[in-house]
Amino acid sequence: MVLYEYPFNESIRTMLRLEHLFDRLGQLLPRDAAVDHHFALVTMFEIMDVAARADLKSDLLKELERHKAQLVAYRSNPQVSQAALDGVIGRIDTAFDALNQQPGKAGQALAGHEWLTSVRSRIGIPGGTCEFDLPAYYAWQQRDAQRRRADLLGWVATLEPLAQALQVLLQLVRDGGVPHKVVSQGGQFQQSLPPGRSYQLLRLRMAGDDDLVPEITGHRLMVSVRLLRSDGEGRLRPAPVDLPFELTLCP
Repeated sequence: MVLYEYPFNESIRTMLRLEHLFDRLGQLLPRDAAVDHHFALVTMFEIMDVAARADLKSDLLKELERHKAQLVAYRSNPQVSQAALDGVIGRIDTAFDALNQQPGKAGQALAGHEWLTSVRSRIGIPGGTCEFDLPAYYAWQQRDAQRRRADLLGWVATLEPLAQALQVLLQLVRDGGVPHKVVSQGGQFQQSLPPGRSYQLLRLRMAGDDDLVPEITGHRLMVSVRLLRSDGEGRLRPAPVDLPFELTLCP
């Protein structure tokens, strides 16, 4: 099964992009090859670029507060495990406090790092980090893998409050949805959304063995899924098939 996610607003779109980058960074850091640590740096700089949005931090803090308020309302509900509820609220509080105490934007602490700034200015240029362009960076790549990793972990630690807040918030959003089974008719599926209710994320889980790709669109009134299949030249064409899949709308 393959899981696809579609954000309904720009804030969630940015958060999903950051989650994708943090996941990539987490896979690259434990490796030992210099080229993996090069792309770990590339990913770290991408995270800093995406996180430079002025209202990202305030959006995260506001959403964490909103979810906490919703959960606190369940404290008097006898059908809810209070221990589990306290655990979730505790994770929200920890993430909120860590992010709130971090000054400025994510990665701002690295802005004055001269060596990182020199690498960042060249890393987006094709071939711009060759040894004759950045000899200091080339020398760093020749170091022992453990020394490189220690440097990387130190730099990435400044982004940890952002990563933690993202993880907690996106888990809350995903857990708020209820999956249900639907079927496309002739490769098309549409569903009207209840008036007065807003959603942040759509999750679609489908079989991945038919070379089908879902084209998802949505707004406050309706969601639509169109199934496509790649032709011999790599172009996506409509696939008129009836296919069951799982759809989750997360408020």
